Amino acid sequence: MACSRTSLVPFFILGLFAVLISPAISSRVLFSTKRPVDGESRSSVASYFESWRLAVETNNAGTWKVVPSKYVSSLETYYNGGQFDKDYNVVASYALAFAKTVKIGGDGKDAWVFDVDETVLSNLEYYKANGYGSEPYNPKTFNEWVVQGTATGFDASLKLYKGLKKLGFSIILITGRDEAQRNITEKNLRDAGYSGWEYLLLRGHEDQGKAAVKFKSEQRSRMVKKGYKLHGNTGDQWSDLQGFAVADRSFKVPNPIYCIP
Repeated sequence: MACSRTSLVPFFILGLFAVLISPAISSRVLFSTKRPVDGESRSSVASYFESWRLAVETNNAGTWKVVPSKYVSSLETYYNGGQFDKDYNVVASYALAFAKTVKIGGDGKDAWVFDVDETVLSNLEYYKANGYGSEPYNPKTFNEWVVQGTATGFDASLKLYKGLKKLGFSIILITGRDEAQRNITEKNLRDAGYSGWEYLLLRGHEDQGKAAVKFKSEQRSRMVKKGYKLHGNTGDQWSDLQGFAVADRSFKVPNPIYCIP
């Protein structure tokens, strides 16, 4: 028997209604149309973290106090997943390539400046235990970590350091650590594989309270007055590199954990 299109409409509506009220079917429909909010959120956070990290490394972020807590997981992945090491290796390779273009005078006055913490010595184990930089800086606990003398070296900085020594550069280390920490810092550096530096400059009593950029500029100026030519400077903070008596070339190594203005 033939049916008109009009007579088929009620049957279609009844069938659609049965599908919608069936628990098994309707749950599948709802599940299939539900947005994967959690997955998208993680992806979005990871993407914004990369943008934030770029702003930090290029100094577009300016002075900042702590790592936003939502980025801690991404920061952990950045370090533990190998991207940090790759980034540092790239910076070190450019620095060494530049160093090879410098004509060494042979008088011992061709110098390269290094910062210490997060440039030649890694305090990552300390920051792992303290929120990857998401917690405010605690000088007491950090100094307790420093005196343990267990910070490790970076493979990239060791390669750069030794490569510069082989080329004939004199190494000058400038750190915000206190003069009272000289002995443990020297031991830690040697244990990590560094040796043969010309100067290790730390904060004396007269340097307490000075901004990092002022302190480090003054120390570089002292070296220039001694006749050193500062061809290169490697540091994890912009305050390691800026100011006055700056090197011919500065190389910023990655550090999205903390900022020292």
